[in-house]
Amino acid sequence: MLQALREKSSGWIATVILGLLMIPFAFFGMEQYLFQRSETFAAKIEAPPTWWRTAPDWWVVRKALWQKEEISVDDFSSAFERVRQNQRASAGEDFNVSEFESIDNKRRILELLVDERVMRMSTDREGFAIGDAQVRKAIESIPDFQVDGKFDLQRYRLMLASRAPPISASEFDQQVREDLKQQMLTRQLQNSAFVTNAEGQRLIALLGEKRDVSYAVLPARPADTAPVAAAEIASWYMAHPEDFRSPETVSIEYVDIDGAALPMPAAIDEASLKAQYEQDKARFVEPEQRLTSHILVKVDAGADAAAGNAAEAKAQDLLRKAKAAGADFAALARQYSEDGGSKDGGGDLGWISKNGQMVKPFEDAVFATAAGTISGPVKTDFGWHIIQVREMKAGYEKPFEEARQELERMLAETARERAYNDLTGLLVDEVLKSPTTLAPAALAAKLPVQKLGPFARGQGTGVAANPAVMRAAFSDELKQNRQVSDPIEIAPNHSVLIRVVEHTPERVQPLDKVGPQVVAAVRADRARKAIEAEGEAMLARLKKGASLTTIASEKKWTLTNLPGIPRGMPTPTADANEAFFQAPPPATGKRTPGKVLTQDGQMIVFEVSKIAQGDSTEITPEMRANFLRDLAPRIGEQDALSVGKAERKRMKVQIAEDRL
Repeated sequence: MLQALREKSSGWIATVILGLLMIPFAFFGMEQYLFQRSETFAAKIEAPPTWWRTAPDWWVVRKALWQKEEISVDDFSSAFERVRQNQRASAGEDFNVSEFESIDNKRRILELLVDERVMRMSTDREGFAIGDAQVRKAIESIPDFQVDGKFDLQRYRLMLASRAPPISASEFDQQVREDLKQQMLTRQLQNSAFVTNAEGQRLIALLGEKRDVSYAVLPARPADTAPVAAAEIASWYMAHPEDFRSPETVSIEYVDIDGAALPMPAAIDEASLKAQYEQDKARFVEPEQRLTSHILVKVDAGADAAAGNAAEAKAQDLLRKAKAAGADFAALARQYSEDGGSKDGGGDLGWISKNGQMVKPFEDAVFATAAGTISGPVKTDFGWHIIQVREMKAGYEKPFEEARQELERMLAETARERAYNDLTGLLVDEVLKSPTTLAPAALAAKLPVQKLGPFARGQGTGVAANPAVMRAAFSDELKQNRQVSDPIEIAPNHSVLIRVVEHTPERVQPLDKVGPQVVAAVRADRARKAIEAEGEAMLARLKKGASLTTIASEKKWTLTNLPGIPRGMPTPTADANEAFFQAPPPATGKRTPGKVLTQDGQMIVFEVSKIAQGDSTEITPEMRANFLRDLAPRIGEQDALSVGKAERKRMKVQIAEDRL
């Protein structure tokens, strides 16, 4: 039936469907579309139904049939904060808060979320599916969830709980599932992409292209000190409000609970020290140790008797060789041992304690072997071992008097930790009684209420520099409700309770506060336009036939010649090189003029006089093959981007700029 609808959707059937759709809108619930509703999305995505992909973008059809997805303001805020944390971690002190908080950056991050959601909708609509086993395998392979290279369930749960905001296992599973869906599409496109030899030759020639370029840098213009009229200031301010935004700020009060600052506990009595010594006696015992090497002759599990006997015979022969006069045990191990972990080190296993560190038959044999002797062969589940004990350390039990200092320190730390926990518990109890003030809790704990702020995201000092404190201070819960936070751990036995006392949203600063900044911006714009005009005038002369050499001599500019400059060389700057290679090829005996305003504000005028294509014969067949092999996945990535753009074009995307 659906196929029939698809095939006939452009005919009378589509008309009938539309007519039927309009009936319920005419009689039921029309008011919900005619009256204003409170929307909370940051972006909305709508797509025609899969069974009618050519459905018209008519209001009634879209409302009734199109699939709808929303990116909430909370979704955007969470994503924005994740990106902030990642960029701050990578940039360190170079992290630019104001640039990150700009409306352009917010829009960029939201656009990425939209693209991600579009692809998710597309994979769902096309029936892509990821099994539970694939999701589980992907999660278990994430290094953050592993301990000693193996997936650890407790660490997995802890990492999810420590996220900001925390995420449940089912939510994370779904995220991984959606990511795998998108990766499936990308991988399919990458695996199916290919490059023909002709395309490869053309790209090699293009990438290996070299150009002869002459250029001159226009002298920097004198600083603009001319007056700026009030009307010009006002006009610029009105046209560029986002340039004069002040970031969101908060001020907090807090109570600092530092276990290290608590009073030293009273002296610990002798009886307590001795009791602790007896309880932890194993800590003060140094077991006997043997410095051991071995040679392993493996016996595979399930090996037959003949294989086992052959391995034992080999081990016996190696034992004889090892015990022979002048034998080098380490050399024999390097030559014959089948233990990959110790073979290269001459069979060295280091110091072995009698504590179950090794399998029992091996450990028993080691501690039955005198220092400076060789024993074996010894059979374990791994095979036959020839054992050399090189040195021995006798066991040692530290007496109470020698352990006293360590015991005192340990018990003092325990007492201080207990005091810290008791104090924290007291504060929490008091806050529960008065959740919107810190004063009673601080009074009960005999701790001061301290203040910080105002500060913007990423610009806090003291305790506010801690990421966890920063996240809490800017959380909607604390900003809106002005309640005291839960204890925030900033170090072992060190936490803070905070309360937001003042919150100032991001806003455009009034003109009277940013007047000097506006004047500077106007003057910078005038200088840019002036240098642009000068560059354009020089370019016009070059296009009319004037020589850059002549102009440079006339203007007393320094002319630089770059014969055979390759693509991508940042000379004189990266953007200048890009402009050189974007210029059209010159006609025979001619030059192609151009200009470029670099990122650092320099105006460069140039001429391209010659182009030499890259010579594919200069690279080996192996290099060419590697180039084509590496290029194919990149083409696949571009194909994936193209698919994403095409999918987005088929959908209707609405961005709520005022909610960013």
